[in-house]
Parts: sequence; C-alpha cells; structure tokens
Amino acid sequence: MDNRTVARYTLVVVALVLTTALLLSLVYEVRQAITWIVIAGFFAVALDPAVTWLESRARWCRRWLATLIVFVVAFALIGGLIAVMVIPLVREGTQLATELPKALADIRAGRGPIGGFAERFHVIEYVRSHTDQIRGYLSGLGASTLDLLRGTATGIAGTVTIFVLSYLMVLEAPKVVDGFLALFDARRADRIRRVGRDCARTVTGYITGNLLISVICGLLTFLVLTVLRVPFAGLIALFVALADLIPLVGATLGAVVGVVAAFTESVTAGVITLVFFIVYQQLENHLLQPFIFSRTVQLNPLTVLVAILLAVELAGLLGALLAIPVAGIIQIIARDTWDIHKGRPKAEPTVGPEQQPASAELPDERRSSSAGRSGAEDA
Repeated sequence: MDNRTVARYTLVVVALVLTTALLLSLVYEVRQAITWIVIAGFFAVALDPAVTWLESRARWCRRWLATLIVFVVAFALIGGLIAVMVIPLVREGTQLATELPKALADIRAGRGPIGGFAERFHVIEYVRSHTDQIRGYLSGLGASTLDLLRGTATGIAGTVTIFVLSYLMVLEAPKVVDGFLALFDARRADRIRRVGRDCARTVTGYITGNLLISVICGLLTFLVLTVLRVPFAGLIALFVALADLIPLVGATLGAVVGVVAAFTESVTAGVITLVFFIVYQQLENHLLQPFIFSRTVQLNPLTVLVAILLAVELAGLLGALLAIPVAGIIQIIARDTWDIHKGRPKAEPTVGPEQQPASAELPDERRSSSAGRSGAEDA
C-alpha cells in the first residue's frame, strides 16, 4: 500500500470521526425537540388505528375529518379525566391550606403524630438552632422559583407542540408511508409494511398496558388510604398513579410518599400502608406486568428488566420510558429476519411468538412463473 492510499484512508477515517462527532453534538443540542418528536410519535401510533378504523367504516369520513374526530374525543376524555381528578384535588388542597396553621401549631406544641415525631427526634430544637441557615436557604429560592416558572412554560409549550405534531403525524401518515414504500419493490415494501404494523401494535400495546397498570395502582392506593382515613387520599393516589408510569423507580417513589403520608396519620396506618405497597409491588412486578405485557407487547419479564436497565444507563428517564416498546420492536424485526431467512414469512401481521408462521407457499408471481415453466417443459 503506497503513501497516497494510506493518506486517502486516513482522511476518510478522520472525516467519518468528525462527522459522527458533529452529528452527536447536533443531537445533544436538539435533544428536547427530539424528545417531543418521539413522544408525539408514540401518541400518533396509539391513535392511528382509531383514525384508520373510523375512515374505513364511515365512507363519508375523510382522513382529515376522522383525525379531527378522534383527537377531539381523545382530548375530551383526557379533559374529563382531569376534571374528575381536579375537583377532589381542589377540595383537598383547600382543606390542606385551611388546616396548615393548626398543623404547624400542633407540631410546635408536640401534639399529634407529627408533633410527637418532631419532639422525639428534636426537630423543633434543630429548626430553632439553625434559623439563620434556613432563612438564607428560603431567601435563595427566588432563582429556583424562576426556574420552576421557566420549566412550567416550557412544559406547556412542549404539550402544545406534542399535540400538534401527533395530529399532523396521524393526518399525513398514509402519504408518508406510501411515499417511503414507493422507494422499494413490491415484495420488500409488503414486508416493511407488515413489520411496521407489528411495531405499531407493540407501541399501542405498551401504552395501553402501562396506563392500565397505573390506573389499577392508583385505585388500589386510593382505596387503602381511604379505608385507613389518611388525609388527602385522592391527591396521594393520583401522585402514586402518575409515578407508576415511570418504569423501574416510579412505583418505589410513589410508595415512599404514600407510606410517609400514612405515618403522619398513625403508626398503624403507616405499617399497613407499607405492607400494602410491598405486597402490591411484588404482585405488579411478578404477576400484573407479565400478565398484561405478555398480551400487549409479548416480552418476557427478564427481557423487560434487562431492557429497562440498559436504557436507563443510555438515555435516563426517556430511555426507561422507551425501553419496553423498543425491545418489542427489536424482537419483531429479529423474528421477521429469522422467518425470512428460514423461508417462513408470516402471511398476516403478528406480535406474539405463539402465532405460528405461515406455510412457506410460493407467492403468486413465482407460482405462475413456475406453472409457466412446467407447461413449457410438458410441451
């Protein structure tokens, strides 16, 4: 190999490294927009089957009208759910604001469960001896408040952006898919379409299963806290349900808040709540999640756990949220590649391995060509 060839290869390697670094830097700079696009894509995949069903069943319903109807219905359902939750939250929040001065007075006097706890562990003495430090900390919360307001504004803008992006994705999905598949021959395009349907079913199944598990967790938490007469049971149960949407750590975070709130009522309530969360998390991890995800995403528990652990290390919270559907998509692609390699393509889109591959029959064009060749040989 002469010096000119070595120099050429060296320049190519350097160019590839610089291009990769530039792309990674670009992805890091626009990571927030990428996150919004990914979340919008998940919502679009979840709502697209409803739009397609409405468009196919109602002949008079065009794509834009079906998309608008589905999004309005989804928005109304979400708004109704929020209204159902907000009414008790406002009532309990008003009650908390009314009872807060009395609760603070009880703590100072050592009355009640919290007051007894504070007196036993000398919390009041600690607060009095560190008054200046606490005052300085509270005075520095102005910047944190500005950051909170900025984050709230960003969250509102992100929510609106995600809604608009998901609407446009669903509306333009047929055109985008047809344009992409037009780049391939008919057989390869049919394979891509089949695998894409499987992947869409996996994403929809993951969203449905995760929401169902969180609703069950929230309802059971509300029931237990209500029976134990823990104050603000609805507010705590809502937090537990939302935290349970976060894989791996969400259930533990919600359990900590629920147990602490129960201990403020009484030691007995705290112990019962602690036992409830321990038992429920075991049932959720070993019974509820495998049962639901085995029918919606078709992943075994070991694959789910490994996927979440790796995704958390690679992409943090976003990785934890995307771990299960991404693992399901990888499984579908790998299974399809294996079936094609073995000459056993599936005739219909499937998700689970329990559905047997279709018999390896020749496609129509190959069957006709084979018949033509056999006829020519007979002639």
